[in-house]
Amino acid sequence: MAKNLVIVESPAKMKTIKKFLGSNYTVDASMGHIRDLPKSSMGIDIEHDFEPKYITIRGNGDLIASLKKEASKADKVYLATDPDREGEAISWHLKTALGLEGTNKAARITFNEITKDAVTKALKNPRDINMNLVDAQQGRRVMDRIVGYSISPILWEKIKRGLSAGRVQSVALRMVCDRDAEINAFIPKEYHTVEASIKNGAKRVKASYYGENGKKTALEDAASAEAIVNDVQDKTVLVAEVTDSDRQKNAPWPFTTSTMQQEASKLLNLSTQQTMRVAQKLYEEGHITYLRTDSIRVSDEAVAAAKGYIYENYGEAYVSHRQASGKAGSNVQDAHEAIRPTHIENTPASLKDKLGRDEFRLYQLIWKRFVASRMTPAVYAQTRVRLECGTHTFTAAGSKKKFDGFLSVYKSDSEEDENKQDLDFLKKGDDVVFASVEDIQHFTEPPAHYTEASLVRALEEDGIGRPSTYAPTITTLLARNYVTKEKKNLYVTELGIAVNELMVTAFPNIVDTGFTAKMESELDKVAEGQLNWKKAVGDFYPDLESSIKSARENLGRIKVADQVTDVICDKCGRNMVIKYGPHGKFLACPGFPECRNTKPLLEKIGMQCPKCGAEIVKRRTKKGRLFYACENQDCDFVSWRKPTRKSLEEAANAANSSKAEAADEAATDEKKM
Repeated sequence: MAKNLVIVESPAKMKTIKKFLGSNYTVDASMGHIRDLPKSSMGIDIEHDFEPKYITIRGNGDLIASLKKEASKADKVYLATDPDREGEAISWHLKTALGLEGTNKAARITFNEITKDAVTKALKNPRDINMNLVDAQQGRRVMDRIVGYSISPILWEKIKRGLSAGRVQSVALRMVCDRDAEINAFIPKEYHTVEASIKNGAKRVKASYYGENGKKTALEDAASAEAIVNDVQDKTVLVAEVTDSDRQKNAPWPFTTSTMQQEASKLLNLSTQQTMRVAQKLYEEGHITYLRTDSIRVSDEAVAAAKGYIYENYGEAYVSHRQASGKAGSNVQDAHEAIRPTHIENTPASLKDKLGRDEFRLYQLIWKRFVASRMTPAVYAQTRVRLECGTHTFTAAGSKKKFDGFLSVYKSDSEEDENKQDLDFLKKGDDVVFASVEDIQHFTEPPAHYTEASLVRALEEDGIGRPSTYAPTITTLLARNYVTKEKKNLYVTELGIAVNELMVTAFPNIVDTGFTAKMESELDKVAEGQLNWKKAVGDFYPDLESSIKSARENLGRIKVADQVTDVICDKCGRNMVIKYGPHGKFLACPGFPECRNTKPLLEKIGMQCPKCGAEIVKRRTKKGRLFYACENQDCDFVSWRKPTRKSLEEAANAANSSKAEAADEAATDEKKM
């Protein structure tokens, strides 16, 4: 009989850890949280110091009974949930639910990576549950519950049912709204540049107008630019100065949660939610370290392994000796290492056949980023040339890569922006003539719409949320239809604008970035044992309570227009509108209640049916399960899984083969007749 019980959150993690432990250990999974606040009520006793009323999550009764039975048979119960505040709280709930309070049976263990060495070391160094971390999680959970359950009913009353507010979610919505408002209010301003080219054999190099009499000059209109073109056209131009220098481009640090989400979006086209889901699987299968971190710190052992790998595969010149401070920003908790591969020798190529497509692509990105972070800078030979024609000055810049350094492993798309033109043929004192000079009209550009990646970066820079909250925050904004995504850009919807206007008017503190960042700082103090969590919540609550009362009494109802489509109601002839229900979007007649006609909204996924060539669309069963089908009602193509180009080609080939066989059979039958 096993003497020890190890409890983790997920079956995948359980499966990986079982490989490392012998017959003296039983490994079981809690399936995440086993206790939480009730969904049917706020579950916070505000009158009695904000005491939370935890209940067993519905459906977990049999699981808890099973874990209790296993715990009763074990000499020691190791609570091995994730190494963060959420994981610490899950362990605390497990200890309580399994009746292990007041006994010496339960111990907390943590590991930053799921490897044999890390798990074995953790088992040799058990500790008590860190109640400071538990309290920080409780403080966040209670604050978020109070905000959500207090403000959401006001949104239902003043706008419509089914809406929600959140402490971090509402700030993120305001940021998107403010950015869209800034873009809409933007008035382009005209400006001009004068660009010249110099012939070098068959090639041309570019030079840009700098200014007059040695001073930088802005060109605001066509007349100013045209005057310069006329002044220098066909004139002799003096190469007045040539400056050569070397420029280093340093390797990026290894990934934090935020930077991983940003790069995965930019280079792999993965959403924040997809990135975290794939990274979770890589972590649970033992391929990468813990995925929720805002630190760039790396263990000495991992650094040594990376340097050894680089020395053997690239040479001593590529090994960097710079030291990371461990900090990626001012709000870093630094509880974990950066995200890195658990074993540097597990190259992406060696794991390609063992990983799914997205797992491989993300692992490759993480592996390359970590290896690059321990490599020397790339070095560019940089040349700057000053050209003079009368009182006018032009400049040209060029660079050539002298040493690739970390770029031999890791490149982002910013590498494409390097100015690679060769200016070696230009010598100081030379006279040249511009092959062409032209005035180019420009207009100032508005700020870019937020993407998921840039919104994550902005949230992190403002100290809003933590690594675990970025993806669910953005997912909620999209799911609530406050924000929509086209290509990679995020756009606020009319509903999002209405919700934000109410929040800004009635709850200015909740949507204030400074206030929300301060609350995050307060929770950090709780985690460090410097502040009681109930004191933090108590300081926060009175202003919220006052704002809620004022909103109920003073705010009027806000009307949000439905999005009109070109689909005509076949019962009354009106243009149908998009509505949102428990299972997503659907079409409804705006003539309700006189006309109650509804239709499914067919969301096309940009692929053709392999059987009839019509568009494939998303559909849902009556119970809400998603499936994929042909938009042609007479076609029988359906798939529970999202089709891929490959699967559709295979289906098309199978369909064509069936048609050919049917045709052959018909021909044979006809001959027999």
